[in-house]
Amino acid sequence: MTNTQHHPVTVLGLGAMGRALAQTLVKAGVPTTVWNRTPGRDAEVVAAGAVSAATAGQAVRGGDLVIAVLLDHASVHQTLDPIAAELSGKQLLNLTSTAPEQSRELAEWAAVHGIDFLDGGIMAVPSMIGADGSSILYSGSETVFQAHRPALESLGSAEFFGTDPGLAALWDFALLTSMYTMFGGFFQAAALVGTAGVPAAEFAPRAAAWVSAMASSLPRYARIIDSGDYTGEVFQDLVFTKSALDALRQAASDAGITAEPLSGIADLVDRQVAAGHGAAAFERSIEALRGH
Repeated sequence: MTNTQHHPVTVLGLGAMGRALAQTLVKAGVPTTVWNRTPGRDAEVVAAGAVSAATAGQAVRGGDLVIAVLLDHASVHQTLDPIAAELSGKQLLNLTSTAPEQSRELAEWAAVHGIDFLDGGIMAVPSMIGADGSSILYSGSETVFQAHRPALESLGSAEFFGTDPGLAALWDFALLTSMYTMFGGFFQAAALVGTAGVPAAEFAPRAAAWVSAMASSLPRYARIIDSGDYTGEVFQDLVFTKSALDALRQAASDAGITAEPLSGIADLVDRQVAAGHGAAAFERSIEALRGH
């Protein structure tokens, strides 16, 4: 039996994430219509209780809230542009991974067509949706967010970041940047110990413990960055950091592996030292990213 507190929802896109979202909505008692460009991906969610639509236009007519979970920004327009008239007067939630300016562009497009727009950034993998640890960040129309909050909270913790439709994507992409650079560092480290025959599976627990311990330094780093004072609290200066990074790159070269994941931060440090900031704290590396 469906829960009448929920408005009907349409999910456009049934990749791994779209299927996870649709299945979780159905389980929560949300009347759910689904559509996918490639037929055949809806069997599992339809068996669970979703309604299949033959076309995207038919699908949007089945939901007050239309959730787009597509490949990229271009695919959102390819799917929605032809059915803008059917979407007029409805509420649209974009959960496709789009860059902040792309999310803002979609909001402008939606406004032109009389569509109330909410953007979101999913901080979870498909298997986490609806479970502890799943989090989705939202920005754009607070009206849409509040109207569908019970359904949104069935997917994971729901946090509204403000009316700027690009803010959720900004936070999402910032967090993903941290994640991918961390993984890149792990891949290089695993390749390095692997030259001595150490399996990645043996290295991983020690790496996880080390990275977790070092993450506790982030608030201190943030405090120095926000202060703009890189000379008052210097735990490790840029000259020392350059020396350490040079040694790490040399170790990679000696082992016959590339140091590309490490080279990004090493290049930032090199530029800061060359610019005369060697005595400043390591945290000053952020100024190189800012072009200073």
